[in-house]
Amino acid sequence: MTALLIAGTDTGVGKTMVTTALASYYLTYRPKETMGLIKLMQTGMGDEEHYRSLFAENPQIEVITPLRFAEPLAPPLSAAKEGKSIDLKVVWQAFNNVTQKHPFTLIEGLGGLGSPVTDELTLGDLAGSWHLPIILVVPVKLGAIAQAVVNVNYARSCKIALKGIILSDVNGVSPEDLANWTPIDLIESLTQIPVLGICPHLDPQNLIEMPNIVSDWAVEWIF
Repeated sequence: MTALLIAGTDTGVGKTMVTTALASYYLTYRPKETMGLIKLMQTGMGDEEHYRSLFAENPQIEVITPLRFAEPLAPPLSAAKEGKSIDLKVVWQAFNNVTQKHPFTLIEGLGGLGSPVTDELTLGDLAGSWHLPIILVVPVKLGAIAQAVVNVNYARSCKIALKGIILSDVNGVSPEDLANWTPIDLIESLTQIPVLGICPHLDPQNLIEMPNIVSDWAVEWIF
């Protein structure tokens, strides 16, 4: 069993796109192997619906979201609005069930590494205590260097095995802005973590080009 958490520096940085691209690559290049795809928790609508629209008919992949709440807020806040609390035992049991059935499982986190999963724990705390290796998704924008440095340091404080960084071009920036806002050599020098690749601005429903894009990443560090 191998599991990998796709975490981000914040919400809206491209975690779902990176997770989708990695799943598409896996299904293409390991057609005889099954995989699990977990969204740990979902508030509001979006990610689970996206994954099911793409993969629900594919017997090679199992999509699961252990906890769902209606309001698009931080999970403990969204749960409280329904008079509920976050039961991590439910999430842990679902995680164990999926990872025992499949040789590889992708897990999409929520928000950023510092986002709360309960009133006491962040996603970083959870990843550290569950010994989940992570890929950190950093958006291509002004301020990305600082976000990368802060989140890598936070990951280390949570004793997380950080496998690498994926730069995510959510908005489709120019090559000049990409080079200026996310200089790979500088990010690697400051964080001492490898940048494994760049996820360009993509159509989230178009799986055809994704495997080739991931092929250009340092996939030996990921799978």
